[in-house]
Amino acid sequence: MSRRLLVPAVACLLAWPLAPAAGQAPPPVFGETLEVRVVNLEVVVTDRDGLPVTGLASEDFRLTVGGREVPIRYFSEVRGGDVIDLAPGVSTAVAGVPDLVPGTPVGTSYLVFVDDFFSIAKDRNRVLRSLGDQLGRLGPEDRLAMVAFDGVRLEMLTSWTQSSPVIQRAIQKATERPALGLQRLSERRSMAADQRLRRDLGVSRGALDSRLDITERYFAERIEQQVASAVAGVAAALRGFANPPGRKVLLLLSGGWPYDPADYAANELGRLVTEPGLQRGDRLLAPMVDTANQLGYTVYAVDVPGVDSESLGSADSAEVPALDAASAAFQRESNVQWTLQYVAQETGGRALLNARRLQALERAAADTRSYYWIGFVPDWQGNDARHRVDVQVLRQGLEVRSRAGYVDMSRQTEVGMAVESVLLFGDGPGVRPLAVRVGRPERLSGSTMRVPIELGIPLDHLTFVPVAGGLATELELRVAALDERGQRSEVPLIPVRLQVAEPPPPGRFARYETALELRRLRNQVVVAVYDPVRGTIYSATVDIRP
Repeated sequence: MSRRLLVPAVACLLAWPLAPAAGQAPPPVFGETLEVRVVNLEVVVTDRDGLPVTGLASEDFRLTVGGREVPIRYFSEVRGGDVIDLAPGVSTAVAGVPDLVPGTPVGTSYLVFVDDFFSIAKDRNRVLRSLGDQLGRLGPEDRLAMVAFDGVRLEMLTSWTQSSPVIQRAIQKATERPALGLQRLSERRSMAADQRLRRDLGVSRGALDSRLDITERYFAERIEQQVASAVAGVAAALRGFANPPGRKVLLLLSGGWPYDPADYAANELGRLVTEPGLQRGDRLLAPMVDTANQLGYTVYAVDVPGVDSESLGSADSAEVPALDAASAAFQRESNVQWTLQYVAQETGGRALLNARRLQALERAAADTRSYYWIGFVPDWQGNDARHRVDVQVLRQGLEVRSRAGYVDMSRQTEVGMAVESVLLFGDGPGVRPLAVRVGRPERLSGSTMRVPIELGIPLDHLTFVPVAGGLATELELRVAALDERGQRSEVPLIPVRLQVAEPPPPGRFARYETALELRRLRNQVVVAVYDPVRGTIYSATVDIRP
């Protein structure tokens, strides 16, 4: 199932006044910004009884990155929501480090993500109303924002607020939104009926048969795409709420995302499935986990359905004998719950399963009142490499919980994610408008169309540097599409070089013409131009219909 919905084809570039040096390739343009960033770890230390341990110093911790010990550059303890002390002699004048003063309260910013695509309404609403009942757990410095995702687009139900009435109205609005979980249930029932029919016809699959059949493969690919869309929605929401004050917590209200789509599709006890080309959770969930760790969000993953009684009901129990049906249901339930456990483990949070889902805000609030804020400065390379981080406490009998790593994201990856966030969530902070004109779509085949577009890039806002023959700048063009079925394109990067003879006066634009190949469906297209020197994104979103 291809996700390549869009293929940009560059036609021409007309800039005022465009003056490349004749007879030679233009020299590269170099622009550099110095950015010192600290990786912050929120470290929870508990004793054998699970109670928080306070009063530790930086000398009580050992921090390793990729197995190599690194110095702790920043250390502070938050106890009961208040800053206790900063390590003597440790400077906080580093970008990315919270400015904490001993004796001051540290609030928590709770971002609530409501999954409408996988959730069944009655399960989702029960969890949402329990959140409303627990608002008294919020402290005076805490704040909450809420978004909902329907598999295609995000909707902000409330921005950051400390007002309980505002939050209650957002919760009420969330309960009134359509929930699409019954469709997921219907898809699963259809898969189960097909498997039952094959058994009735005597078409059995042995435990050593590790490959999926055609129907199972199709179902697994659909699950993979659905989970990938949900993960992209979470990553977009995180980036849309990237910089709230205090500690950052994501309450992820998940309707049930399988960790291993192939195993979920087979759902056969004792059958080990190894299906090439299908991603498992560590890859599927990476955009969400990496974004959370990059932005400093701890994820508390909430099991919206709880015990999936439907898996134990007639739809699945008719597949196989009763004992095997219960085992298969448990296997599928474990597959879904491991997603929540994995995400929580990788970000230093907790998975709130079954009955705990109705205490989500209460448990998250209690868990984030006392912790240690530890910071270190990596040797940033911008190469998209993943690094494992291990925090050890040197005192015996204590347990430590923190995020498990970080990604040394390249600028290209960060901008690509920002463009996807604009696609799903609308304009974000720091995004400037871009002029776009769309031509008449031309039908190419039964399923695709060619759409000409023209961009107006504001020259007077760009950063030009001297080169032979005038001034030049190098930009990055990205285009992304989301069709009406929720399928997203990849986000290709197209280098764009502009050269002028003299500084452009205000109001001048470069005209960039290109054509897009899209499926003949309604598409929401985001076009973004990135200025790497200033770190500015110019973006526009357009609806294109066949």
